[in-house]
Amino acid sequence: MALGAGLLVAWAVVVAVARFLAAHPWLPVLLVVLAGGALAWWLVRRQRDARWAEVRARGLRYALTQLDALHHRQFEHAVRDLMRRDGCADAVQVGGAGDNGADVKATDPFGRLWVIQCKHRRAGLQGSPVGTPDLHVLNGTGRPVHRGDVVVLVTNGRFTGRAVAFAHDQRLHLVDRTVLGEWAAGSRPLWEILRAVPPPRRPSSRS
Repeated sequence: MALGAGLLVAWAVVVAVARFLAAHPWLPVLLVVLAGGALAWWLVRRQRDARWAEVRARGLRYALTQLDALHHRQFEHAVRDLMRRDGCADAVQVGGAGDNGADVKATDPFGRLWVIQCKHRRAGLQGSPVGTPDLHVLNGTGRPVHRGDVVVLVTNGRFTGRAVAFAHDQRLHLVDRTVLGEWAAGSRPLWEILRAVPPPRRPSSRS
């Protein structure tokens, strides 16, 4: 009984709407035009916002003093943003519990996967140097676990001599304070600053 009454009410509503539209044939056209205009406005605004986001990202610069003042998690975000600035649209901060030695991961325009560990020192060069234990962790996961093509350790401080030798032997890339300063304050992507970076996996869309 209730179901039948509900169907009758629904049918009455449909008939009433149909009669109203028949009496006002311009209304559906108006609604379509308004919906189309709203969609076009949304698309234009989205494209404009994307362009401005790209402009802001490409203009990103950091001074070393700014990087020194960051919390270590903010430092990871800064490294992520620099990779995005350089064209790694998928750059993501992944550091935290269970990160398996990776704080930032990104794919560059040449198809190479970058696995980056960040070591922040509040005191900069005066802080403790990054040694081989941190590189052992990164070396054990950067390629076997994360499948990285370019495995990097970034610090706003310095490395021990043993760490430099170990990195060279294991094909790890080190970004110390000097290299970080050049990268963060300039406009060249990291792969143009580092030496012996693996060859591209695919042609760049910029070429």
